[in-house]
Amino acid sequence: MSKKATGIVAYISIIGWLIAFLAGDKEGAKFHLNQALVVDVAMILFNIVSVVLAFIPGVGQIISWVLSLLLLAVWILGIVYAVKEEEKEIPLLGAIKILK
Repeated sequence: MSKKATGIVAYISIIGWLIAFLAGDKEGAKFHLNQALVVDVAMILFNIVSVVLAFIPGVGQIISWVLSLLLLAVWILGIVYAVKEEEKEIPLLGAIKILK
């Protein structure tokens, strides 16, 4: 896979990230592989937190809804940056480095 395709596929899901990591251009798309992994981990953590927030009537649902919209926006920005082949950090989570 090319650098661009690897970056795009990495954002699709954790399965997409695994495919991109194993079959793609790891060196060329290392930045987007890291960003996509951070987004995937954030989504997994959000799902765990949203179960806890479900026990808080009203407020928990609003917080969960806002967090899900923020994660959706961050995910879309990551895909847009990968399509444009820009190495811009995604808002809020971009500074986190998992891959070296």
